Amino acid sequence: MNIGRRDIICGLGGLAVGGAVLGLGGAEAKAAGQTQQAVGRFDQVGGAFGWTPHKLDPKECAKVAYEGYWHKGFGCGFGSFYAIVGLMGEKYGAPYNQFPFAMLEANKGGISDWGTICGALYGAASSFSLFWSRKEVRPMVNELFRWYEVTKLPVYNPGDAAQGFKGEQPMSASDSVLCHISVSKWCYENKIEADSKQRSERCGRLTADTASKAAEIINAKIEQGKDFKSAFPMQKSVTYCGECHMTKGNDANWAKGVMDCTPCHSGTSATQNKFVNHP
Repeated sequence: MNIGRRDIICGLGGLAVGGAVLGLGGAEAKAAGQTQQAVGRFDQVGGAFGWTPHKLDPKECAKVAYEGYWHKGFGCGFGSFYAIVGLMGEKYGAPYNQFPFAMLEANKGGISDWGTICGALYGAASSFSLFWSRKEVRPMVNELFRWYEVTKLPVYNPGDAAQGFKGEQPMSASDSVLCHISVSKWCYENKIEADSKQRSERCGRLTADTASKAAEIINAKIEQGKDFKSAFPMQKSVTYCGECHMTKGNDANWAKGVMDCTPCHSGTSATQNKFVNHP
């Protein structure tokens, strides 16, 4: 094969251009590395709780949360979180619209069907912590969670836009923030199977209610700042049981938490003997 002078010059030119490109890539990579090094372990760009909250329309949040619940089957945690942070992203852009929202799917079914915390509550509470630290978030969570324990839900009704079950849904107070109790109690009282479309519809509407309440709390927090306080009192069972089980220095001081005690510790023979011989 004959290689001419022109071929050699072109080849060398290509190498030079390629080397320049590689050189730029190396410089960019080095700059990126320097940027990463500038942020220390456990630090984050913009600082902790560095995002700015914006007021939202609770009714709009409810609609988006309901739709989010059904979106690709991502469920309650995704629906409530997107209804707050995702809506801010739609209205205000970055950084809100850069969040990997699909990760909230993990909260479906009380976190991967384990029936622990209601995913709608988790999604809403998580959104609070994008803007405020734990000390300021605590009364916000208290307000949301105690509202959830005592309020007859679901209230939200999408009408003809219902995606699982159309028509009115039975309403009841869960007395608990746990998915297992919230769902099981509602299904038991209304003779509805837990894996039915009607139960899914109930949770979709409950997600809408929770996002709406969370938006109300965020709006109030923006207005009141550090003066924000929960309007819902602590459950009587918590204060009563806490006299022994949550009092420093008491021999029985081994309980932790502020959720209503009675759903799990009712004092009935069934709960005391761990459901031995339960039919």
